[in-house]
Amino acid sequence: MGEREVDWSDLPKELLPLIGKTVQARIDVVRFRSVCASLRTSIPPLRGISPPLLLPFPFPINSAGGQSFLSERTIYRLEPLDDNPNLTTCSSKGWLVKVEEYEPGRVRLLNPLSSLRIRFLPDSFPKVINLLDFRVVEIGKAYKLQHSSGMNIADVDKFLLFPNSVWTSCVEYKLIFGLFHEGKLGYVKYGDKNWTFVDDNNFYCDDITVYKGQPYVVDRLGTVSWIDSSMKLIQFSPPLCGLGNQKHLVESCGELYVVDRFFDEESRLDHDLRRYRVCPKTVNFEVYKLDQEWGRWIMVKNLGDQVFILGNDCSFSVSATEFSGCKENCIYFTDEKKIGAFYLENQKIDKILDYKAQCHPFWPPPSWLSSKSSSKC
Repeated sequence: MGEREVDWSDLPKELLPLIGKTVQARIDVVRFRSVCASLRTSIPPLRGISPPLLLPFPFPINSAGGQSFLSERTIYRLEPLDDNPNLTTCSSKGWLVKVEEYEPGRVRLLNPLSSLRIRFLPDSFPKVINLLDFRVVEIGKAYKLQHSSGMNIADVDKFLLFPNSVWTSCVEYKLIFGLFHEGKLGYVKYGDKNWTFVDDNNFYCDDITVYKGQPYVVDRLGTVSWIDSSMKLIQFSPPLCGLGNQKHLVESCGELYVVDRFFDEESRLDHDLRRYRVCPKTVNFEVYKLDQEWGRWIMVKNLGDQVFILGNDCSFSVSATEFSGCKENCIYFTDEKKIGAFYLENQKIDKILDYKAQCHPFWPPPSWLSSKSSSKC
């Protein structure tokens, strides 16, 4: 029998909540409920974005006392709607931006690579962005921990909130993982007074991410493990045994990759401290994907149209065809106070920019975002 088209409005009402619960991004839930009255009543409205979570100040500097707050950052891709006749193929490319809600109802824009606040906006940048005027896709989430005094916490490299589904709104059911600078992985639950380490004996973690609904980590030898409900590490892959200095986890097109990063150890002048010190500089990358059938690592030479972005608080991938000025088969990364691009095709590092540079692959914003869109490329 051939497929039969059914108008969505004729679907049984008991199916609508099941469909609605499959939507995981906050912006998609809002759009789902805005379609019509039937869809709006099929799933409950989301609570307002939670205030920063109150947490104990993390070890090893908890002797300083006080408490810390976890805030959420979301990476979005904005695209113009297809029915805009003023746009050419070039000018209709998407825009990647990171948004942080630092107070209830108040947000600020961040550089998606460096996570620094974007302080200077073009004169044509709109005062208000109506998300109904654009196609909005959530790319990923990142988190920041800050002391209640306003002081940044330098001893923790990365945070992860789990589960991070919009349908798990009760903070009592959430875990916060913290990747400490020396490689220890800790976690804390709402109400805990201290952090607890995962496998405190001999485990040194380089990165953590959520993959297929579970937290995954990679250690310094490239062994990937996932964390079960009892906070035990379950080995997922054999050791990579790569010779690089730092491992990154990146999900791309449903697959989990390990990016092995190589540093040099030369002494360079630190302009802030006005003295020479060892400042690791990125000199190479290698990309690997696990052959799960045979249990072995395969080196990846070509990412296709994908771009890996290694930010200082999260890593993710995007399609180069969706952004103007973004090159495929490339890794964008942060290095000290610079932004770099590594091209897998020729193994070259190029386009090193200062953090404060006013031009990079995702800045300035495209012309269609301004109040008067231009048809020029």
